[in-house]
Amino acid sequence: MRKIKICGLFRECDIDYVNEALPDFIGFVFAKSRRQVSGVWAEAMRPKLKPEIIPVGVFVNESLSKVAQLLNDNIIEIAQLHGEENENYIQELKALTNKPIIKAVRVLSQQDIEGAQDTVADYLLLDNGAGGTGESFDWSLVSQEKNQNQNQNQKQKPFFLAGGLKAGNIKQAIAATSPYSVDLSSGVETAGLKDRAKILEIVRRMRNG
Repeated sequence: MRKIKICGLFRECDIDYVNEALPDFIGFVFAKSRRQVSGVWAEAMRPKLKPEIIPVGVFVNESLSKVAQLLNDNIIEIAQLHGEENENYIQELKALTNKPIIKAVRVLSQQDIEGAQDTVADYLLLDNGAGGTGESFDWSLVSQEKNQNQNQNQKQKPFFLAGGLKAGNIKQAIAATSPYSVDLSSGVETAGLKDRAKILEIVRRMRNG
């Protein structure tokens, strides 16, 4: 079964919504954003989050020490990196924490996906690069890369699919790309705020195939 991540929680009621819906992952955005939260707030919310939901921290060019501390304090369980973090950074973070890492990839061409396959990160996140804008990229690029890997007997790194996903296109997106997990933020919002009904609906659709 495909997994689902609801990203960009920043109100206490958002925690209530995901506890009701039970996605696999949620995201706290620590990078500068209208959804940005502090480590103090995330630490306060973590005990309120149901234990079966895995919290992910979203960062852009953050210091290793801050990311490692949030991971080692178990405020988050996975780090999602959206900046210019290189392989040395990722290797150091893994050494400091032994926790999974997601590396975001801005997909403009098939080569962007191909070039990310050798990362030491555990997962990729394929997005249009802007983050939270509700815009998707060309999903056929994922299919082309997957077919190329199969022809060369290479395995594609598991990835989260993000960008423009919502209830109306989630089935099409999964059929086109076969992701490890889908990642939604603006697609489960109304007027810039997480919408309980939209979160419940998207998780229901995922769980019911």
